[in-house]
Amino acid sequence: MARGGQGLARVAVVVRAGAAPLWWLGVLAAGIGVLVPGVTGRRIGVLAGAGLFVVAAAVVGYARRKRYTALARGAARAGKYDVLQDRAVTVRTWRRGHRWWLLAAFAAALAGSFAVPAAGGMLLAGTGTGLRLKAAWLGRRERADEALLWVRVDWLARGGAPAGKPVKGYRSTGIAAGDAAPGGARRRTAELV
Repeated sequence: MARGGQGLARVAVVVRAGAAPLWWLGVLAAGIGVLVPGVTGRRIGVLAGAGLFVVAAAVVGYARRKRYTALARGAARAGKYDVLQDRAVTVRTWRRGHRWWLLAAFAAALAGSFAVPAAGGMLLAGTGTGLRLKAAWLGRRERADEALLWVRVDWLARGGAPAGKPVKGYRSTGIAAGDAAPGGARRRTAELV
């Protein structure tokens, strides 16, 4: 980067990047899993899956909130030469880096359907929902603080998680910076004008 600047990715976008693939792979695995009678039967499988969905969404949605809060509280202002990564680039990079994990989770959910139909798929979908809830929580925090949170790309490359051990701190910008709204969603055209 020029003159000591860093490449920065939005924290909420990184969190949200896994939500859609996990949700859709979970729904697909659960749909296929319902077709298999399994050891426990469909009714027990679906009920167990519903419980796993709720638990996974809650656990993933609330996990590491203290760490995110501490990093956000100590966020330094982004520098003049820092490069803000586009939302699409951040999402694409995360999904490419985790594609084998996503496929392995999908395969495990399908294989689990022979024992407990649909439960593995609903667990995956719950994980995706939890990531979406965490991104929404980050978005509410960003709106309240009127500052978007960013993490260095090189720290993400080492650990993959926006609140992992390699991450030493966040950077912040004004609420209008970048091409993603608070919470990591795409900005609407009206917001850009």
